Amino acid sequence: MTEALALHDISFSIGGVHLTQDVSLQLNKGDRMALMGPNGAGKTTLMNLVAGSRVPTSGRILLDGSDITTWSPQRRARKGLARTFQITNLLSTRTVEENLALAVGSGHPRRAHPFRSWRSMKDTWSRVDELVERSGLGDIRRRPVASLPYAEQRKLEIVVAVARPAKVVMLDEPGAGLTRDEAGALIELVFDLGEDVAVLFVDHDMQLVRRLATRMVLLELGQIVAEGSPADVEASDAFDRIYMRSSRRA
Repeated sequence: MTEALALHDISFSIGGVHLTQDVSLQLNKGDRMALMGPNGAGKTTLMNLVAGSRVPTSGRILLDGSDITTWSPQRRARKGLARTFQITNLLSTRTVEENLALAVGSGHPRRAHPFRSWRSMKDTWSRVDELVERSGLGDIRRRPVASLPYAEQRKLEIVVAVARPAKVVMLDEPGAGLTRDEAGALIELVFDLGEDVAVLFVDHDMQLVRRLATRMVLLELGQIVAEGSPADVEASDAFDRIYMRSSRRA
């Protein structure tokens, strides 16, 4: 298998408090890896470190073989790292197709020109048409984002995230606020992009993870405590200890 993303002994601390400790993992092309763990386990911190909004205290991050440990989020995106967030991150006054055009056009040589000039960029709008067709957004492509129901906004955000070719896609709780079927459909939309795209996602829904993940990593207090197939991790002592304890407290 060809390595898409690798973390080597990643640690991150603030004021002497370790939020991530010696995390090492490898995501190969085509992998679908789920990050799970209780609140405070370090899942979002780890995603932030990979995305570049945080810089590790120690360790290295490699994307498609390049050391991106100190790269900016923008440079990582240009290299092929795409991310969605727990809440939608869209331009609410723009239409669906305009949000897509802005995402596609961000990599265009004329990206510094006003948005209006992109109307003449045939390659940009050809890519928008392709994304609209593949994602089933045709009926709402000219509606402003603010008028869309939440599930449609989440769908659009994922399509925006992968509007440019991606090697690794990170989904931060894609199922938040959605039904299980809606969340599954959104993640499968990313999975359909191609066999070489690696997906790293955070979700608390074990049924969704069983359905979609090929591998699973369980975090606790910033450390990996179990890793393997979803079935193997679910059968581990660490999984039983964390989630049985959580259910007794609920």
